[in-house]
Amino acid sequence: MKFKIQAVNTSEKKGVQKRPVEAVELIENHGIKGDAHAGNWHRQISFLAGEAVDTMKARAAGKIEIKNGDFGENVVTRGIDWTTVRVGEKIIINDAELEVTQIGKECHARCAIYDAVGDCIMPGQGIFTKVLKGGTIHAGDSGYYSV
Repeated sequence: MKFKIQAVNTSEKKGVQKRPVEAVELIENHGIKGDAHAGNWHRQISFLAGEAVDTMKARAAGKIEIKNGDFGENVVTRGIDWTTVRVGEKIIINDAELEVTQIGKECHARCAIYDAVGDCIMPGQGIFTKVLKGGTIHAGDSGYYSV
């Protein structure tokens, strides 16, 4: 299934919102160069569907503004429902290859979005990957996933 990258986001510290950047460098078995979640573990890079973010924006209207990176996600996409992806499947973006390692996550603390809206999408709709082959990805790039 094909998708388009809407935004790529990074942060230097864990537990904070990520900020959009033009491009990121993916490093094999490490993650995004300079991102706080990079390292030798299974949750190197996180993905969220832009459509899911749009739903939360609509629910938060008048309460809080939601921007790319506010859920702590590294990559926001269009055209794919990440809840249909399974652990072990591959994601290809340009020369980079990633493997889905986890679906969803437990939020350890409620964020401002949860406080304003009463929900968060990362636990049920976020996916996590590790980098099998490095490369550079940009907002606007296309990618696909396969079993």
